[in-house]
Amino acid sequence: MIDFNQNTFFKLKTADAEKGKKVVEELLIPEEQVLSAYRDVRDWVIFTDRRIVSVNVESLTGKKKNFTSLPYSTVSAFSVETAGVLDVDSRMELWFSGLGRVRFEFTGGSDTVAISRMIARYALA
Repeated sequence: MIDFNQNTFFKLKTADAEKGKKVVEELLIPEEQVLSAYRDVRDWVIFTDRRIVSVNVESLTGKKKNFTSLPYSTVSAFSVETAGVLDVDSRMELWFSGLGRVRFEFTGGSDTVAISRMIARYALA
């Protein structure tokens, strides 16, 4: 489960959406589409057209996984900080009803503006 006391995923980098889909495949509902995937060393954050799924890979073998589903319908606010010239990392914060703030930090090259547009499309619908 996401460490809701810390509320941060560190340095997510762009990952292959098809590989991300395989990680969450069993959780997807009919017609739910994986739009993009990001990961750090072991964990994943998968953006679908319905929700954000965080995958915390546990155990030494990586077979044990903890899935947390964050539906766009519960997003009450979000913010984006884009990368700069010297600070190439970017950040996104989302506030979920009944949960609070969750922060994602991305490495350079991640298009947080596109992610923000995607979230707006589904959260504001």
